[in-house]
Amino acid sequence: MSLPLAEAPLAATAPLIGERWLLLIHRLPGKPDYLRVKVRRRLARLGAVPLKNSVYVLPDSESAREDFQWLLREIVADGGEAAICASDLVAGVSDAELRALFQQERDAEYAAIIDAAAEADQGEGVSSPAQHAALDRRLREAIDIDFFDAPKRTAAVSAVASLAPSARQASRSSVSAGEPPMNGVWVTRQGIKVDRIGSAWLIRKAIDPGARFKFVDPAGYEPAPGERRFDMFDGEYTHEGPRCTFETLLARFALDDPALASLGEIVHDVDCKDALFARAESAGLAAFVQGLVATTADDLVRLERGSVMFDALYASLQENASR
Repeated sequence: MSLPLAEAPLAATAPLIGERWLLLIHRLPGKPDYLRVKVRRRLARLGAVPLKNSVYVLPDSESAREDFQWLLREIVADGGEAAICASDLVAGVSDAELRALFQQERDAEYAAIIDAAAEADQGEGVSSPAQHAALDRRLREAIDIDFFDAPKRTAAVSAVASLAPSARQASRSSVSAGEPPMNGVWVTRQGIKVDRIGSAWLIRKAIDPGARFKFVDPAGYEPAPGERRFDMFDGEYTHEGPRCTFETLLARFALDDPALASLGEIVHDVDCKDALFARAESAGLAAFVQGLVATTADDLVRLERGSVMFDALYASLQENASR
């Protein structure tokens, strides 16, 4: 059997999670042996689950189509055959069963993260920065492909956040949290996305107009005296309970501005992916950040372009609040 090769760009459609699915149908050659392993790993990183032996599925979305297109081209380049199909499920498996399969896959990873966090903690509230960074990265990667809010997600977030509470508190108390700094150096993880872009914008907008930013690999990073870390493990300003870092900054610096509070809700919905505030603007901000990340790897460029979007969104929210 020869499968048609879907090399042409697929037409854009809005994601209809749970109603429309994207299928990658593929056949790999017997050799080389590593190809099967490579494809399986790529599918796992995308969060795809097997519907049949050679059929993998994702909820239909623009990002899923792009991911499958890239993988299809790799398969074809290595001598395989593949096709991509957008489809509704008719018989054999229900939408609810498929959602449960996605949740089961993510819960297995969350359970492993919870176990790793417990092992790192060892009941003493102490773990190394490298362990923090590794677990944080692993958790965020799992959340990125948790399309249907797997039940163990909250427990995994709590397990990772609870690591080294005494060290985190000590680092926070070493810097006066409530006093706006002046011309400080603010440090965060490289590869900035919505919460780090928004938090950096907020720092310059309302906390430290002369702020300078440093983007680092958190593994093994040791802060210099006077540096303030945000959206990092053991950082002075990061996720606290249900708050994202943007919300933490609002609370810690007592920024009483309705438009900023609304913007914090939007950033929370995009970053935490829990639809807590169900803000209509969240989808637009998420799409913008996704495009920004796809088009540049330079964090300073991301911050510059992202700040333009946050300025515009803030102005819109201010106008709405004044009505």
